[in-house]
Amino acid sequence: MKHEDVWRAIDTLAAESGLSVSGLAKKSGLDATTFNRSKRIMPDGRPRWPSTESVAKVLDATGVGFDDFSNLVTGARTLHSPHKQNARRIPLIGMAQAGHDGFFGDAGYPVGGSWDEVSLPEISDPHAYALEINGDSMEPVFRDGDQIVVSPAAPIRRGDRVVLRTQAGEVMAKQLARRSARRYDLRSLNPSHPDRSFDLSEVAWVHRIVWVSQ
Repeated sequence: MKHEDVWRAIDTLAAESGLSVSGLAKKSGLDATTFNRSKRIMPDGRPRWPSTESVAKVLDATGVGFDDFSNLVTGARTLHSPHKQNARRIPLIGMAQAGHDGFFGDAGYPVGGSWDEVSLPEISDPHAYALEINGDSMEPVFRDGDQIVVSPAAPIRRGDRVVLRTQAGEVMAKQLARRSARRYDLRSLNPSHPDRSFDLSEVAWVHRIVWVSQ
């Protein structure tokens, strides 16, 4: 039983329940950050394992038996649930990673083999991807651990929540306040953070947020 296999089993339980890992923790009566990826490694680099109590609460909340969980850990089988019938797996990375090179092509589509995957409701855009929110800069709209699904193909209108990446590699989730022939004006989702504006020449791409798992 390996550290990464146990965490993968928990991620699978969350996905098959139609939840983010944060949502699974809350459904199980735990702190919303209990299963966040940032908490899976200790500050000294050693792996942090989920407690027996937290696993027991997850199994109780999802109605999954320990045998099924054990099989998920070993990879012997996957769960079958109503969510899976209308779901497909799409690429997933953390919001903080999205600004790094190697994750997006020139058109703003996911590329490379470093993405995780998550099972979410059917999205028609074949280039759709998911980002996991890190930190509190987007509260109260999006919270730490939430997963947002982004569609490059979805039309963008004023008032939509969008993900924007600058030519310099900065990635942010904001609300589109105004788009002109020369600029994008963005409103911050968290009122304690400033609004932003960019010339078109500064923007690599803008994609619409179409769904969120909380």
